[in-house]
Amino acid sequence: MSNAPIVYVVDDDLGVRKALSFLLVSAGLNVRLYESAKAFLDEVNDPGRCCIVTDVRMPGIDGLEFIRRLTARGLNVPVIVMTGHADIPLAVEAMKAGAIDFLEKPFREDRFLEVVRFALVCDEKSVRRNQELLRTQARLQSLSQRERQVLDGLVAGKANKMIAHELNISIRTVEIHRSNVMAKMEAKSLSELIRMALFLEVATGG
Repeated sequence: MSNAPIVYVVDDDLGVRKALSFLLVSAGLNVRLYESAKAFLDEVNDPGRCCIVTDVRMPGIDGLEFIRRLTARGLNVPVIVMTGHADIPLAVEAMKAGAIDFLEKPFREDRFLEVVRFALVCDEKSVRRNQELLRTQARLQSLSQRERQVLDGLVAGKANKMIAHELNISIRTVEIHRSNVMAKMEAKSLSELIRMALFLEVATGG
């Protein structure tokens, strides 16, 4: 299926790429192979639903720098780094930079597949969260300036009477704006409306 998630394997070792590809395809997963981080970055602009499996040590752009460049491009995708025993400190740095997990070579096939499937689930949740964010942002942008002011008052826990006093409008007008806000934001209750507003604030750093 075209919308099925993809596992991108980025490793300069052809043997590793082939072995992991065989394992992933045998598990029913879609796979794309890249010999370097540069090759991936040059070709892939929109990775879609996915996870990336990469070696932490590669010529040119190593795994750590790869993660940093993905982040710089706004590509918030789950990354799994593979490491040798001597590279554990580097793998830890990769985790701090945003990698979701690391696998120490040699690793068991079942452990590898377990980590990959977990990463794909995390990405699916991230996709759904981003979709919800975009929908909620669009609803917020549909509010008038006055409706936005009323929403801000509600989120601050203020009663209609206090909002009316601060905006120098009648309580009835506040009630009308509040009703419009609920309808435009598609909120079934005040608690849901506040949850939406707080979700936007946290997600956008506002």
